[in-house]
Formats: sequence, C-alpha cells, structure tokens
Amino acid sequence: MTGPRQPDEASATAGQGRPEAGYEHIDDDVCRSFQRSVEIVGKKWSAAVLLAAMRGARRFVDYRARIPGISNHLLSQRLRELEGHQLIERLVVPTTPVQITYRPTAQGASLMRVLHPLIEWSAKNG
Repeated sequence: MTGPRQPDEASATAGQGRPEAGYEHIDDDVCRSFQRSVEIVGKKWSAAVLLAAMRGARRFVDYRARIPGISNHLLSQRLRELEGHQLIERLVVPTTPVQITYRPTAQGASLMRVLHPLIEWSAKNG
C-alpha cells in the first residue's frame, strides 16, 4: 500500500467548491491510523510535552518550567504515555543520585516536523 498523497494545495484552497478535493483517495485504514495519531497528540498536555521535548527539555524540572500549569502527576502520566507510543525516550543516567532524562525519539521528532505548520498557524491565528 502506498502512503497517502498530499492534497493538491491549489485545488484545496482555490475555492473550487469542493473542500474535499485531494482527500477522496484516503481509505478507511488510513483514516483510523490518522484518528489514533490525532488522539495521541490531542490529549490534554501531550502536544505541549512533545513541544517542550523538541525545545530542549530533558529533565522533569525542565518540562515543568516549559509547561506552565501542568501538575507533576499529569506530567508523569503524559511522559509515560508518550514513551509507550515511542514518541519520548526515557533514559536512566547511572549517577549518584540517579538522573532520569527524557528526549524525543526519531518517531517523535518526525511527528513534530509534521505538526510544525500547525505551530506556525497557531502563532498567527492563536
């Protein structure tokens, strides 16, 4: 199976009266995969945690500093969930005391590259 094609931006934005132009070829399996992806990043605080990771947060306190308003409990939960989805990697540094760091995986960085236009859109339309 080939991956989904990008909709033709010109046809999608030229006001041709068919907003669905360029999306007809997407099958149900791709729709389900897309829905799962949206549910992962759409869960409260998940996108903020991923963005903090991409902006250089590594230790728990770094994430707390970059995500105002998130509780310790919820941050721990989101880090575990994102690790489970293989978007964040948890590293144990064998020092005294032991340090735990987190960083985006290649898959997490790939997802954030796809979401970058949404970040830009949000900054403009916020």
